[in-house]
Amino acid sequence: MHTVWKGAISFGLVHVPVKMFSATEDKDISLRYIHKECGSPLSYVRKCPVCDKEVAWEEIGKGYEYEKGKFVLFDKEELDQLTEESSKSITILDFVDLTEIDPIYFQKTYYLSPDQAGANAYRLLMEAMRQTGKIGIAKISIRSKSSLAAIRVLESCLAIETIFYPDEVRPVSQVPGLPEPGNVNDKELDMAKLLISQLSTPFEPAKYTDDYRQRMLDLISHKIAGEEFHIAPARQESNVIDLMAALQASIEAVQHIPSDPGPSVSGAAAKPAAASPSRKKTAKAKKSMPTADGTAVIHEDTGPIPVIAPKAKRRTAKSKESGA
Repeated sequence: MHTVWKGAISFGLVHVPVKMFSATEDKDISLRYIHKECGSPLSYVRKCPVCDKEVAWEEIGKGYEYEKGKFVLFDKEELDQLTEESSKSITILDFVDLTEIDPIYFQKTYYLSPDQAGANAYRLLMEAMRQTGKIGIAKISIRSKSSLAAIRVLESCLAIETIFYPDEVRPVSQVPGLPEPGNVNDKELDMAKLLISQLSTPFEPAKYTDDYRQRMLDLISHKIAGEEFHIAPARQESNVIDLMAALQASIEAVQHIPSDPGPSVSGAAAKPAAASPSRKKTAKAKKSMPTADGTAVIHEDTGPIPVIAPKAKRRTAKSKESGA
């Protein structure tokens, strides 16, 4: 692993020299912009629009636009002085419970290892945090950016997670279109809770994969090999059926998945009330089939209907003809 930062953790009078390593890696497939005419990759040019010439790195400074077209300029030495004092220290301010931090605050995770002769102090801090069940809230400066951070024990290692400052998290009140508080249908709520119970399982990260990246890699392999590659058009799907029937079908689908059958459901709990309007609306439904992700598709005379999915956009007549 490449060392991205070196410094020390300090809490009280204890000083723990550490090295920092990135705990995660970006596996997105990076695509270059290509000139279609000749097939050459395009490069980004640092060009001044006033002088109409390319600018070398040594001629580039930094500035803050405080008004449109007006900038305060900074030298590299001025910026370095701002971070010089704090760039080599992780100062633990408080110890808290991990459950008190909402996941929205977390940014990126790094591993910490002892540096120089800091193994004993490192081991002491890790064991003390493990036995007390606490994590440390600290301040750290990485690449000139100051961040809050949470230091915690991860297996046999100390990990540090940079977290947003409170004023960097947008309040929920700014989200448009949220529903007003109100009561929900009791029967639908019971069915939803039953479905959650059926789909509940221990978290196993290894079973989740990036399907898009794998399809992209397959496409790249086929193109390199010079093979024809055809992607079938998406199947046209009709509108979502009523909520009660969707929940019922989802529960039945989960019960029929061999890998995770879940607890049995009693007849009273599994069936909606006989007088429920959803029974009338789904009278044409023939059967429900589970999909790979545990949701269900109801097959009717009009074709497959997705359950709990965004409303599908209707294709134009032109797109239907091209997809035929």
